[in-house]
Amino acid sequence: MIVVTGATGNIGRTLVPLLAEAGEDIVAVSRRPRPEGLPTGVRHSQADVGNSASMRPVLDGADAFFLLLGGELNGHGESPNALLDAALDAGAKRIVLLSSQINSTRPEALSHTRLREFEAAMRASGTDFTILRPGGFASNAFAWAESVRTKRTVFAPFGDVALPVIDPADIAAVAAAALCEEGHSGRTYELTGPEAVSPRRQTAVISEALGEDVDFVELSREQAHAHMAQFMPAEVIDGTLDVLGVPLPTERTAGPDVEKVLGRPARPFGEWVARNLPAFQ
Repeated sequence: MIVVTGATGNIGRTLVPLLAEAGEDIVAVSRRPRPEGLPTGVRHSQADVGNSASMRPVLDGADAFFLLLGGELNGHGESPNALLDAALDAGAKRIVLLSSQINSTRPEALSHTRLREFEAAMRASGTDFTILRPGGFASNAFAWAESVRTKRTVFAPFGDVALPVIDPADIAAVAAAALCEEGHSGRTYELTGPEAVSPRRQTAVISEALGEDVDFVELSREQAHAHMAQFMPAEVIDGTLDVLGVPLPTERTAGPDVEKVLGRPARPFGEWVARNLPAFQ
């Protein structure tokens, strides 16, 4: 049995069907009641990954566990050992943690302290673990969907700074491999897209897919900070803007780990746009 947290998010809603198609016994976990669209035969449990007591019955009998910390849990919460102990007590032998590339490139970043604590706890636990460290998500472009629909305009900072954003479907595919296959124990994979692409170029890709002109308006760092403060913790904003605006060479460069695990290149940004085009129409 494989327990998947974050089952309704950008990664989980692809990971759960992938595992189901492979014939795995899946428990999809979310904080909300059973969502629509779960594959037939997939069980759902309503629980909070930030509350290890609520997770214990869900994890009972699990062989493997996909661990995704959502939102505010990246900043604070129980000791990582509370949840990991619950998983190990339940019999889980394999844990895959979604972390971040920033823990490789900026290991002192305050915004990712908690993820580093989870990584360290997993390494010390003695279990079969794999750590996934993706870079920026292609799905962050959903933040532009409303302005594209209503104004045919993208508003974003650092218009010509290019980063190799990754399709969440590729993260899900790597997670499925790590959960189901041998050979990934103790590995840390940095997951990026196949090429660096700037916000201005991403806008052009969306425009091409729509068959209509989409304008790009560059925000100042201050304007972007004010916008992000509406939905992002203050301690995370500056670090995020540093990555977006002044990325390190390693953050600009596409890495090989997606192809190493999956045997194929990572999907380009345009493929993500094509699958999600209705959001921008």
